[in-house]
Amino acid sequence: MIRRAKIFYDQTLAGYLEKTDTGYRFSYDSQYLSNPGARPISLTLPISAYPYNSSILFPFFDGLIPEGWLLAVAKDYWKFKNSDRFELLVTLCQDTIGAVTVFGEEEMNDE
Repeated sequence: MIRRAKIFYDQTLAGYLEKTDTGYRFSYDSQYLSNPGARPISLTLPISAYPYNSSILFPFFDGLIPEGWLLAVAKDYWKFKNSDRFELLVTLCQDTIGAVTVFGEEEMNDE
């Protein structure tokens, strides 16, 4: 089972985050990589044509998820049954304070 999210940097598709049976994979979009002004979404995920793999959710993405009372309110509102960090990221990080936003692939209507 693979679930995938589109990662945008400053409203431009930058890459894809996938949840796999063995962990997580982040890869930059090839069009994004060809842009001379492309910037890494995080210092911990520098621009690369090769995918990044991790057995846990990358700390950069985990850090986008709200904490404390705001997370509790969101969990109650969306009735999360578990603490799936990927599900929390995709559901709660579509409108972040920073330049990076996350959309579940099924939520994108442009493809």
